[in-house]
Amino acid sequence: MTINEREGHHPEEIRAVPLRHPGRWVATAVVLVLVAMLVHDMVTNPRFGWGIVGQYFLSSPILHGVGVTLELTVAAMALGIALGVALAIMRLSPNPILSGASWLYIWFFRGTPVFVQILFWYAISALQPTVGLGVPFGPEFVHALSNNLVTSFIAALLGLGLNEGAYYAEIVRAGILSVDHGQVEAAQSLGMRRAQLMRKIVLPQAMRVIVPPTGNETISMLKNTSLAVAAVVGELLYQTQNIIARTYETVPLYIMASLWYLALTTVLTIGQYYVERHYARGTSYALALTPFQRVRRNLSTLRRIPFATTSAEGR
Repeated sequence: MTINEREGHHPEEIRAVPLRHPGRWVATAVVLVLVAMLVHDMVTNPRFGWGIVGQYFLSSPILHGVGVTLELTVAAMALGIALGVALAIMRLSPNPILSGASWLYIWFFRGTPVFVQILFWYAISALQPTVGLGVPFGPEFVHALSNNLVTSFIAALLGLGLNEGAYYAEIVRAGILSVDHGQVEAAQSLGMRRAQLMRKIVLPQAMRVIVPPTGNETISMLKNTSLAVAAVVGELLYQTQNIIARTYETVPLYIMASLWYLALTTVLTIGQYYVERHYARGTSYALALTPFQRVRRNLSTLRRIPFATTSAEGR
């Protein structure tokens, strides 16, 4: 028993005063005012043309354009991923010819705009009117016109896929280099060939580093398909511009196209969260929150704020 307790004096209860954050409330008020102004303008301004947006949102040409956009995204990403993995392995090869060829490819395709590359493949017949298959520097057994082989869709696919391969090669290379070199040496000491080493040891562990940027690249690819309009591919933006040419409703139809891109990228973003969580299992890092968990966390935080403020004022 302390001296104060023997004399009948009890220590005064500690009063915890919460830290004030006036700057946060000012910033919150400014954001809410700006959002309210934006929503008010979107509702009251007839130039947005929400009726026209709803009229064409599920129209047949637009749905066809969405289908072509998704098809082009999947095909270009498949080509880019396959090419990127091969280029990354070549870049890390001790063979100077393979390593140099990979570096040269990445340097060229990352250094030129993807829009120009699509235009180049679309006009490839001006450079190479026919394409043949045969003995190198010798006779050709089969040949065909370039215009028949490289259609508008193929030109866009080659432009997007070959460009993506250069970027994806650097992503895969970073993932491979992130694997502990001791595991590589242990596998080599067991007699594993380089192909087995990559397939069974390195690439499965590198996926934790490769997957997150792969999701970002897929989302970027979805948006970059709009550049295929240069090759007259009937994707979403091309169909939208065709309708604009008939109706002259520029703003509402571009809003409609933007809403479609937002919806598609949102679905891909949610999928990316779950794929990241799958490959993050078994690591020391905390699993990324799912979109629904983030919403629940934010709502619970908002519910606690008024309660904490009221409790502080009551004390």
